[in-house]
Amino acid sequence: MPDLLAAARAAKERYRPRVVTYSPKVFLPLTNLCRDYCGYCTFRRDPSQPGAHTMTPEEVLEVTRAGERLGCREALFSLGDKPELAFPEMRDTLRHLGYKSTLHYLEAMCELVLRETSLLPHANPGLMSAEWIARLREVSPSMGLMLETTNAELDAHKPAPDKLPGRRLETIEEAVRQGVPFTTGILIGIGESLADRVDALLAIRGLQDRYGHVQEVIVQNFRVKPGIPMSGWPEPARADMLRTLAVARLLLQDMNLQAPPNLSAPGYEELLSAGINDWGGVSPLTPDFINPEAPWPHLAELERKTAGAGSILMPRLTVYPEFVPAVVNRPGLVAERVRAAADPAGYARNAA
Repeated sequence: MPDLLAAARAAKERYRPRVVTYSPKVFLPLTNLCRDYCGYCTFRRDPSQPGAHTMTPEEVLEVTRAGERLGCREALFSLGDKPELAFPEMRDTLRHLGYKSTLHYLEAMCELVLRETSLLPHANPGLMSAEWIARLREVSPSMGLMLETTNAELDAHKPAPDKLPGRRLETIEEAVRQGVPFTTGILIGIGESLADRVDALLAIRGLQDRYGHVQEVIVQNFRVKPGIPMSGWPEPARADMLRTLAVARLLLQDMNLQAPPNLSAPGYEELLSAGINDWGGVSPLTPDFINPEAPWPHLAELERKTAGAGSILMPRLTVYPEFVPAVVNRPGLVAERVRAAADPAGYARNAA
């Protein structure tokens, strides 16, 4: 383990010297209705369950404007996958709001944030067709979809038609083929083998080698939550997380590697020893609605612990610095807003 960690940290410093980045964000759970039933998820709801909610445009603006006042630059949209296909209640909600589908509504809310605030949307809408990727890239400068695993036989995904690895890889491939700065990653501790993790990382690396535009790879650890089918499942040990991150760094080489600090607290600073160069989105305003039991670290603490590990903490946009030029060269509102966000605050320059 010491040799593995040393090699991973050396690789990180060779490719991404000194700096560790994060994205100041607000978390927007546009709708938590979802047709998938994953064994580890506490975010999703059926319409009849307590807490089921679809945000209104007024709520979206209220949160993003509050985040803007606190210095946030990313509006992270998370939502269930195509809930209108499973629930007539969602179809009624969309009809009342004036939209044909959840993706149409997401598209409109991304454009609303772009027009009314300085924040940049980052959309995580689940599986998408080529046509929808092309539409959303006009209002969301970056997008994301976790691959999670390439093992199609895991019990955790049995009642989840949108979690088939082949379909998720198709979406990721189409997005990077279209030049979308894209976030993906793996989820560890849900029944996969060590070989499965390597297979998933190599699948991501293969897409990057062919198309580029995989701007970020997340290694996320499963966390137990009350009430989920996997509530009795063991969480990955810290050593398991460190080993997986180190292997990811060595396989991914110069790619951006992220691990969420709130899912490894206390002691999340240990993750820096395994070669990560990004903490992901951290919010001064909104909780992690996917993992509500795990609060974000305070920014001063994150900066202090990053410095204690020998690195400098720097903010970034939802679009990583090396992908900003490709986005600002596009026509349209997205290019204008990324250009405006990257220039004055020095986000892109400082994180480069």
